[in-house]
Amino acid sequence: MGIVLSLGYTSYSVAKQTVESNALSANQQTVEQTAEKLDVTLLRFEDNLSQLFYNKDIQQAVSQQSLTAAGSTERQEQADIISGELNHWLAWITNVEAVYLISLEDELPVVSAGAVNSDFLSGIRGSAWYKQLKEKPQSLWLTEALKQGEAEGVFHFAKSMAGEAGDAGYIAVCDIKTTELDGLLSKVDLGMDSYVQLLTTGDELIASSQHQEADTYLRLGGTLFNGLSDTSGSLPTKDELGKSILAVYGTLQSSGWRVLGVVPAENLLQDAGRILNTTYIAVAAAALIAVLIGLWMVRMVSHPLSRLRDLMFRGAEGDLRVRTAVVSRDEIGQLSGSFNMMMERITELVVHTNETAREVLETADALGNASRKTAASAKDIAAATEEIAGGAGNLALEADRGHEMTALINERMDAVIAAAEGMGGSAHQAEQASREGVVKLQELLGRTRETGDMTGKLVVKVNELKDTASSVIQVLEVMQSITQQTNILSFNATIEAARAGEAGKGFMVVADEIRQLADQSKRSIAMVAEITDRIMSDMHETVDALSEVAPLFSEQIQDVQSTSDIFLSVQGQMNQFIDRLDSVSSSIEGLNQSQRVLSQTIGNVSSFAEESSAASEEVASLTGEQQSVSDYLVELSGNLENSSIKLKERLSKFSV
Repeated sequence: MGIVLSLGYTSYSVAKQTVESNALSANQQTVEQTAEKLDVTLLRFEDNLSQLFYNKDIQQAVSQQSLTAAGSTERQEQADIISGELNHWLAWITNVEAVYLISLEDELPVVSAGAVNSDFLSGIRGSAWYKQLKEKPQSLWLTEALKQGEAEGVFHFAKSMAGEAGDAGYIAVCDIKTTELDGLLSKVDLGMDSYVQLLTTGDELIASSQHQEADTYLRLGGTLFNGLSDTSGSLPTKDELGKSILAVYGTLQSSGWRVLGVVPAENLLQDAGRILNTTYIAVAAAALIAVLIGLWMVRMVSHPLSRLRDLMFRGAEGDLRVRTAVVSRDEIGQLSGSFNMMMERITELVVHTNETAREVLETADALGNASRKTAASAKDIAAATEEIAGGAGNLALEADRGHEMTALINERMDAVIAAAEGMGGSAHQAEQASREGVVKLQELLGRTRETGDMTGKLVVKVNELKDTASSVIQVLEVMQSITQQTNILSFNATIEAARAGEAGKGFMVVADEIRQLADQSKRSIAMVAEITDRIMSDMHETVDALSEVAPLFSEQIQDVQSTSDIFLSVQGQMNQFIDRLDSVSSSIEGLNQSQRVLSQTIGNVSSFAEESSAASEEVASLTGEQQSVSDYLVELSGNLENSSIKLKERLSKFSV
């Protein structure tokens, strides 16, 4: 039940949080959309009022009015023109009660149209907002006289504009009804008993979806927005009665005013409360069912088990005749049947045990007589076996001495054989090394000859390269001659160009370029000639070095051939030494075989003597053990007889 209660309360808490979160998210989105719609509406009023500043008739009338004298007929005519244009503008603009056109020249009168607020009109030039608009062109939303006197349900929008050259400018103000804003807010539905309000930054109420509770925000304290910097968000709080409410707000970009939406939290959480009520009902039902099941378990399980417990106590005291009645086929009935079957099996076991105890008592008597006879025979056999073991021990000692002598001879023969085998192995290794040395020298001889041949070829190639370098030098000499001739030709061309005067200047430039090119070619040819001389010098040094190396290769070939002959001679002598070692090893092996046969024969005699002695000792030991076992059997037969008597006495306590 505790789990059900905790699970239900957890579900209620999760549902409550989910509902609150979803409601806040949905209401937040709705309020933001409402703020956007209100922004559009206020911007429409602002655009409509801006049209007055671009009305040509009004502009001309304002200009003419400032030029006329105070109290003149012309000034009044210009005021009438402005008033007519204002009435015309007011006719096609909805939800605007009055409009005012205020010249920034204090001597000019204020021109108005529509349902003019006399209190507002008389205090225009002395108000703070008038001075603010007079300083620089800007727009202001005015709510100072909201819901006071004749201006109830009306707020103002004022906009100033600098005049053209020579004009002081003027301010346009319109009185806007809050009915359109109230209508927009009344269409917003955030839930049962919810309301939406439009508030200024100074906590002034402009419009509300519920007129009868238009001051609800003020009754909440008017401090919900204190310290808030976000343009939108949620504000869980309490109303004037202390009930929880969910408040969301959004900000109008045009005026900075805020739209506040309030929903009672208890209306949103009605569905979540059903989960908690259902949980309480489920817990109560579970408790009732648990009590009924407990009573049924006492009647069906506890009482039969108590009767069965009492019968088990009687059976434990020795009354094997107890039985219980089987009245059902459930687990309790099966347990009762199993109890009856158990008591029957125990009764049969006690009867059979009585018969077995009597038979064991008779067998114990016969076993005791046989054990005593076996113990007497074991003593006689042990005495004879000890005498046989003594003779076998003396024979084994003599055989051990002969075996030690043959073992010493075997060790010395093994040492001789090991020495012969070591000499043979060393001889084979020396012969193998000689064979490998001959092979390596043959390979070295072949490689040395190949190196000599390659050195000869290298000498030929170097000589050919020297001839090629000589040809390059000849070509460079020809190119140097051509360069000198080109230089002479360019010099002659320069002389001819100088004679030609102005007509030969271009030819002189070409001749100069040819001379520079000839000089550069001369320097390049000199550089190539120097590199070629270095190559010729290096090739002469290479030929001299190769000429010195060639005789060394010939001498190396002769030395390698001599070394190969020496290795072949050593290999032949080692083969003769190996043959002699093989003959000696065969003789030693024959002697070793004879010694092994002798050692094996002596070892067999020794082992036979030891086996005979060990067998005699083992028989003596077994005879002693047999005597001990016989004595132990006599003791066990007595114990078995006593145990049989005690078992018979205990079985007599059971009632069958």
